[in-house]
Amino acid sequence: MALSKIDVANMLTGATPVANGGTALTSGFQNGVDPRPSTVPIIQNGDMAVSQRATSVTGITDDGYKLCDRWYEYLSSLGTYTFAQEAQTSGNAFNNGFRTAFRIDCTTADASPSASDEFWWGIKLEGQDLQMFKKGSSNAEKFTLAFWVKSNKTGVGQVNFRDTDNSRMCSGTYTISSANTWEHKIINIAADTTGAFTNDNAESLQIQWYLDSGSNYEGGATPTAWEADSAGDRNASGNLNIGDNTANDWSITGIQLEVGEFTSSTLPPFQHESYGENLLRCQRYFQHIVSGNHKLISYAHWASSSQITFILNILEMRAVPTIDYDNGNDYWAIGGSSGSTNTIDSLIIDGYSTNKCVGLYSGTAAGGTTGYAYYGFSDNASARLALVSEL
Repeated sequence: MALSKIDVANMLTGATPVANGGTALTSGFQNGVDPRPSTVPIIQNGDMAVSQRATSVTGITDDGYKLCDRWYEYLSSLGTYTFAQEAQTSGNAFNNGFRTAFRIDCTTADASPSASDEFWWGIKLEGQDLQMFKKGSSNAEKFTLAFWVKSNKTGVGQVNFRDTDNSRMCSGTYTISSANTWEHKIINIAADTTGAFTNDNAESLQIQWYLDSGSNYEGGATPTAWEADSAGDRNASGNLNIGDNTANDWSITGIQLEVGEFTSSTLPPFQHESYGENLLRCQRYFQHIVSGNHKLISYAHWASSSQITFILNILEMRAVPTIDYDNGNDYWAIGGSSGSTNTIDSLIIDGYSTNKCVGLYSGTAAGGTTGYAYYGFSDNASARLALVSEL
């Protein structure tokens, strides 16, 4: 049945503008028009609610995914840190609906970093999730990045958008004006008609908050227009130097990326996803399977008297995952007849695995009966098993 003009008008005015690229049931924009072409948040876990790996990690001296899902740090010989999923109970971020933040504390300082030392924190994004920016075309769109930040230090921080497909970058800065106070920041990044993001599941964009660096990253100028990637421009304006004192800390939450140019008065509100929706998007990159003693993994099959395969049907991941676990002698086991168990020392991903179904293989068992199927489980309080498909 055809819709009348009134029906169409009602549909438009009832459309849902939500933050960070989403949709809702009621409209907060004039005439119900949502300025974002995307229907889900571009940034995953921008409120730091999901942290499958841990809630606190100490002694960090190297790079990797350590804490809240999707958030990565690059750390090269510039101090030691503790990361924590920080609960919010008051303050500006709390008042705007954020209950968790990513907190970084310096525990071993490096006040005089070597020229090649650097420390940045950020996110890596797939090219197929960025096509709405039309980068590399004549209709390229601007980027708007918004976030809440707090630190004991005042000063200028630099944020870089690094196009890893085309080795290009564009940057912006923010100023922490008041120590130990949550402040909302908005950074506008220019459109780029040069260099399209690849339309695939590989990394195309890094968003980097520089927290400290040596002179190799400070000798240039902050590029407000897209340019060829230049190491000397990556922290040209930043002076936070979080690593120079053990009293230093830096926290962030409420991160959103929008298509187009927005100000504090026009920025769409942050889209607060349900925890389940947020977790599901994060599990594309990391899935925690088990932790602790006597936790069921899956059914297991004896391929021979010493070879076992566990079959895990998993949520679809970005690519075939790798295994991430805390492992040791007799950390894993397979149940047997009459309540017996056979212990296993190590597990690997087998060659038949896909991004939807994973086989975990061990050749270190003994005493099995070829062809028999039982169940596999963790057999040590320190055992931990996860699957990783990060960028």
